[in-house]
Amino acid sequence: MISFEIPKEVLAENRVFAQIATDIMRPNALYYDEHEHERPSEFINAIWPIVRDRYREKWEQMVSGQANAQDDSRQDGPDTSILSFILMIEMMSWGDAGQYLCRPGRRLGGTAVEAVGTIEQKIRFLKRFTEGDQPAWGAMAITEPDAGSDNSAMRTTAVLDEETNEWVLNGEKIFITSGSLSLKESNGFCVVWATVDPSAGRAGIKSFVVEAGTPGVAVSPSMDKYGIRASDTVIVSFSDARIPYDNILGSPEVQQKKTSKGFQGAMKTFDASRPAVAASAVGIARAALEYTQEKLAEAGIEVDYTKPRHQLTAVERDLIDMEAQYKSAWLLTLKATAAMMHGEGNRLEASMCKAHAGTAVTKLTLKAVELLGPLGYSRDFLVEKWMRDAKINDIYEGTRQINLLIVARTILGYSRRELK
Repeated sequence: MISFEIPKEVLAENRVFAQIATDIMRPNALYYDEHEHERPSEFINAIWPIVRDRYREKWEQMVSGQANAQDDSRQDGPDTSILSFILMIEMMSWGDAGQYLCRPGRRLGGTAVEAVGTIEQKIRFLKRFTEGDQPAWGAMAITEPDAGSDNSAMRTTAVLDEETNEWVLNGEKIFITSGSLSLKESNGFCVVWATVDPSAGRAGIKSFVVEAGTPGVAVSPSMDKYGIRASDTVIVSFSDARIPYDNILGSPEVQQKKTSKGFQGAMKTFDASRPAVAASAVGIARAALEYTQEKLAEAGIEVDYTKPRHQLTAVERDLIDMEAQYKSAWLLTLKATAAMMHGEGNRLEASMCKAHAGTAVTKLTLKAVELLGPLGYSRDFLVEKWMRDAKINDIYEGTRQINLLIVARTILGYSRRELK
């Protein structure tokens, strides 16, 4: 029997996140949308102690040797911390997706370290997220001006200087979430994808941990954006940036075999991060749906679920469709989350939930703007902001088209070359 009951300890944690989302994030959402380059310090200071304490126990387990070298997240039963994490993201994105993206912690950089780093690397790089009053951020840099969905076109290089035993990075990365926070304003780090052999294509791509304050790393001012405007999004350039040899994640060897752990190992990051993006999309969708239902109810429009569809008004049918999009996206996200909780592979489910949630939240928020008219289109209210915030979930962590390709290849058994 399938149970959708949430453990009591997870519910207790989520109530704390709900309070932050309700009391801090939602009231300040319009302000930080209008003041794009200001840091949401009230939210950051409120969430950091919680983030720090959540990471500390897991880090201490690694130090004490209770985790094995392959996967430090396994335990006797399902890992409920993963469910708590997904519920937190959904709740905070309901509060404000832009502020949520400023949340301190491991973020995508830490996810990459957890996915393919050694135990020694996990202990060394993740310790900074477990102590101190000053927040720390992790980030990940993949996208380049000429390499978006096609990672094989990546031009950022990493060359080993054998005399100093250091990697020398050169290139440019764009659209780096928390790029400034991780590299300039904290003791954080950014995981950078670069090629050690451009002729090898994807097999030559490796990931490297670049720590804050590394010489040769230049961070641009925060970029102006359409949505998620509170998020710290920058361009990062590398000019003979030297990092220690041991900061490479995975083997430096270039292997052309399908079993190569270089690029494929780094791709595990997306299996964990795509359900998180889907959860963020669901949080925005819920915010827009609830507000639309509330305002239409004030006007006397409520769905009578006892009537067949053909007897409902056009607006009532729209509301039902919005609710269906929201609930189906959330159920797919929970399915991908459940696989992670039980230590199972979830590449198919991760891409399915990410693709559907991105589409659903885009359609749902657009319909909310349409149904609410002046309330939806005015910048005095949050509806049009939710529409702008929603679109990014259809783009980053792999566009909808890329994720649909992954779904099709997985189900049909086609290779990347056979189905493009």
